[in-house]
Amino acid sequence: MPKLPVLMYHSVSANLEESQDLTIAVSKLEEQFAFLKENGYQSLHFKDFQDIKDLADFPKKAVIITFDDVYVNQLELAYPLLKKYGLKACFYVPFKYVNGTDSWNTDEEAIMSVAQLKTLDPEVVELGLHSYSHKKYHEMTPEDIQADFDLCKKFIVKNKLEVHNTLAYPYGKYPRKGEEKKQFFRLLNKNQIAYGLRIGNRVNSFPFKNNYEIQRLDIKGEISLVTFKRKLKFGKLFF
Repeated sequence: MPKLPVLMYHSVSANLEESQDLTIAVSKLEEQFAFLKENGYQSLHFKDFQDIKDLADFPKKAVIITFDDVYVNQLELAYPLLKKYGLKACFYVPFKYVNGTDSWNTDEEAIMSVAQLKTLDPEVVELGLHSYSHKKYHEMTPEDIQADFDLCKKFIVKNKLEVHNTLAYPYGKYPRKGEEKKQFFRLLNKNQIAYGLRIGNRVNSFPFKNNYEIQRLDIKGEISLVTFKRKLKFGKLFF
């Protein structure tokens, strides 16, 4: 089966000294994007899967690029690089914090406004869900999770946003065992979620074994290009 690495990014900084953990320097990000472009990787949106009728049509070197939290710095620094290198990416929105700050985290990073989200070319950026309130699903009741989905839908409709039904789990957390896990997946299905993204740090095979447990590769700000290449190919095998 074809392999599909899904890369996970968060904040982007103009300062190389700040490139660590969930923040990556724009110079490092460009180095990684240039590698993808120069080595024939084809970036995909999740909506592209509906056009793949046969595995023979699947790109030989496919990749999905994802950014969580829709920071303004992604618009200012990552978005121009995506256009420069002809790459697509998926941006995941915590709707409660749009036009605010990351108050679930440092409360210092600005989150895009609705107007800014609407400036993103849908051929370049596919918007997806990152919950409404950015809470950990495994610590929420099914009723609270459903209420969170309802708020997401209300926000999307009110603001006339084009949002694909892919959900990136905040912190990569979701119920992992037994009936709680089954109930969570039933809720996703009820709310017409097509794909759910965890972390996991492994390269996926396509078609996915489970559409609600798609694994992403956590691209930390401190890693070298050599490590990036290895992770892109092997996941956490060498880590």
